[in-house]
Amino acid sequence: MSLRCYNRVALLLAVLLVGAALLPVLTYAPNRLVSGAPLTLPQAFPVYFGWLALPAGLLFALAFTPGRAALTATLVVSQLLFILLLFLGGAAATRLAQEGSAVARTSFGSGLWLMLALSLLLCSDVISRLTARPLRRWLLQAQLWVIPTLLLLSGHFQDLSLLKEYANRQDVFDDALTRHLTLLFGTLVPAQVIGVPLGLAAYRNPRRQPTIFGVLNVIQTVPSVALFGLLIAPLAGLSRALPWLGELGISGIGMAPALIALVLYALLPLTRSVVAGLNQVPETVRESARGMGMTRGQIFWQVEVMLALPVLLRGLKVVAVQTVGMAVVAALIGAGGFGALVFQGLLSSALDLVLLGVIPTIALAVVVDALFNLLIAGLEAKRHD
Repeated sequence: MSLRCYNRVALLLAVLLVGAALLPVLTYAPNRLVSGAPLTLPQAFPVYFGWLALPAGLLFALAFTPGRAALTATLVVSQLLFILLLFLGGAAATRLAQEGSAVARTSFGSGLWLMLALSLLLCSDVISRLTARPLRRWLLQAQLWVIPTLLLLSGHFQDLSLLKEYANRQDVFDDALTRHLTLLFGTLVPAQVIGVPLGLAAYRNPRRQPTIFGVLNVIQTVPSVALFGLLIAPLAGLSRALPWLGELGISGIGMAPALIALVLYALLPLTRSVVAGLNQVPETVRESARGMGMTRGQIFWQVEVMLALPVLLRGLKVVAVQTVGMAVVAALIGAGGFGALVFQGLLSSALDLVLLGVIPTIALAVVVDALFNLLIAGLEAKRHD
């Protein structure tokens, strides 16, 4: 009797996990200036590395087991593996710091990063199979981060090189976070002020859509670095011609060109989401609202907007996540943010400094995406109720 695989994704990811375990899981350097030496799984976790064979074997077995209970067990095993990897990584960094010197640097290696990513992918795949309800999916995804967050807040990772880099540059990091959030909210507000009316104009007069979307498509095709550069000369000229603009902080470099470029990039997805959201409102619903005696304004605000809101929020979510990523490039023109840490690390060949900018950027994008997903899931759950 041949075995039947019921979860090929889990089987593939389990195989990749075993392969990733053969790569270096940690990198140890006696100080910040020298290159680190890679450590394999037995070297990094000499006592506990055998524990990792158990979840890998369970994942293989569960891939050939049918039923919802097997999916639930797969989620539990993959989540425990994710937590175990993080715990062992922090514990190994503490052990190496005690055995070496205070300036020693321990960082996650390619194997550990890959195993962590595969564990999260496996969790995400199983959650999508377990439930189709967005709110339940969001809750299951959110609980993955409870224990890792507690480990971080408890200081378990304090001996990792990334956390040491953060401790040395906490003021710089806090300033980068503030500027990155400024770029995010400074983009979302004017983008909605401009994009929503553009979307309404395109929706109410379809003949305008080719012109509106044509212009916005042209803007979207311009590379971000090029658009930042194109704004330097005119804004610098304006600040020289009108000194009061310079007093407000508007110049060829800094926040002003970055915000203008980011707003321009945000207009296309936001405008499209407005048009798509209003177009998906059934005509029968509008006719029912008219039959109830509702005015045109009441139909728009109480019917069309409410039904189109999930689509509008999805468009705004795309804009927000896109802005978080593109704000990194804005550091090239002096806008600051996490991009300043990234480029400074690249120039000095300091990987920890690069990661100090990259990881918070990813985390911020994930948090923004999760918050929008929660809001959308809540709206859809309320509608179904």
